[in-house]
Amino acid sequence: TMNPSTEDMLNAIDKVNAKTIYILPNNKNIILAANQARDLTEDKKIIVIPTKTIPQGVTALISFVPEKTDDENTAEMTDAITRVQTGQITYAVRDTRIDAKEIHEGDIMGIGDKGILAVGSGKENVAVATVDAMMTDDAEVISIYYGADASEEKAEELASTLEEKYPDEVEVNMGGQPIYYYIISVE
Repeated sequence: TMNPSTEDMLNAIDKVNAKTIYILPNNKNIILAANQARDLTEDKKIIVIPTKTIPQGVTALISFVPEKTDDENTAEMTDAITRVQTGQITYAVRDTRIDAKEIHEGDIMGIGDKGILAVGSGKENVAVATVDAMMTDDAEVISIYYGADASEEKAEELASTLEEKYPDEVEVNMGGQPIYYYIISVE
């Protein structure tokens, strides 16, 4: 319901005073519209980095180096997003069964890039279980983006729990997002 259309993107592109514009969709449902906007734009170079989550978009932005060419930046940004795993902590709106997990209305769920990673009670408990499911041996950074319905205090407590469990750097950011208590990345 909040996804921008191709027309919305074309209007935004028209307002940007730049020869080259990078679009980071941050949602798999927006990539097609971004590609269509790119294909319909004739007077500017539009580069779509196929980010599917906000943490992928953040990583892509951090990977951008102004002194590099468009091709170099595109390659490095696209490569960087492949190393990001994302978990989103939210609640179930109805009873269901997904990925062999029984889910009841009101349960807290950890949704990963490829499905449900954890189900339970307690936002922070499910967040830890979600990180456990995403963790890899070569992970270096865990980023927590707390939403509108989570407090900074609880996010900091979650970070402390994860720091005790994993030797990785854990950072906390106010995301302010609706629906998701936490968006967490492991990279």
